[in-house]
Amino acid sequence: MIVWGGYDGTPTGLDTGGRYNPVTDSWTSTSTTNAPAPRAFGTAVWTGSEMVVWGGTGGSYYNTGGRYNPVTDSWTSTSTVNAPPGRASHTAVWTGSEMIVWGGLNGSANFNTGGRYNPATDSWQTISTVGAPSIRSFHSAIWTGSEMIVWGGSGTFFGTGELNTGGRYNPATNSWQSTSTVNAPAARQLHTAIWTGTKMVVWGGADNNNSSYLNTGGRYSASANTWQSTSTANAPAARRIHTAIWTGSEMVVWGGYGAAGFLNSGGRYAGIPAAPTLGYLGSALMAAGLLLLGRRALGRRRRG
Repeated sequence: MIVWGGYDGTPTGLDTGGRYNPVTDSWTSTSTTNAPAPRAFGTAVWTGSEMVVWGGTGGSYYNTGGRYNPVTDSWTSTSTVNAPPGRASHTAVWTGSEMIVWGGLNGSANFNTGGRYNPATDSWQTISTVGAPSIRSFHSAIWTGSEMIVWGGSGTFFGTGELNTGGRYNPATNSWQSTSTVNAPAARQLHTAIWTGTKMVVWGGADNNNSSYLNTGGRYSASANTWQSTSTANAPAARRIHTAIWTGSEMVVWGGYGAAGFLNSGGRYAGIPAAPTLGYLGSALMAAGLLLLGRRALGRRRRG
């Protein structure tokens, strides 16, 4: 696990980080030579060989970034040619060949623009704004394997005007398609989203201009463009700025900030139905069917 940058109470933020090895339960500092300028509220993606960080704020809003190679403990700057304008509180996803950044804010406004960065060529391409979701920050974004889905967030400057809208961006066609709002979760920001392989699950966050917290969510099917609510039975306490991961069978959420302050609790959500099992009756019917097939085969063999 590699962590880098962030906020420590100073105006500029941090340009330091570390690599954590869970096998040895040990940390190794990341080099600061050629590292990006100190910053907070930037983004990071993992390419398979490098961590790419971009954007953020540290006294100004950056459109710069860097690629960190843990094998060589070294940094390489990302190009600024055709890069999106500087911003923070945006999102970034990795497609397998490109990092897509979208949305966010600067010192005076939100964005509904973005860019695609190719680390192999150190180059940027602009994302279409035709049909794009409205301006926003503090939203979520996931990668489905073919599309980036962005959802929710704050539609006005710096933390007000929550949204329950979104869009699906296809980089192959450089085009957008809106996500349905029918049965969508309540508008929110500072929530989490994960991709299960078939659905996007969003959970938690804040509403009422970032003044109250949520423990609700929804499951979005990209293929059907439909929403289903997530259960609130035994759900963790309402919260924002928490974390969420997908294990392959469950969504695990942990931490964040709620009505009682910072939290060290969480929960596991297994709301994605598994493939049906046969059960007793199904097993009995299968056994009977196999027995019947066996008897028929035996009868044919005797007659032959």
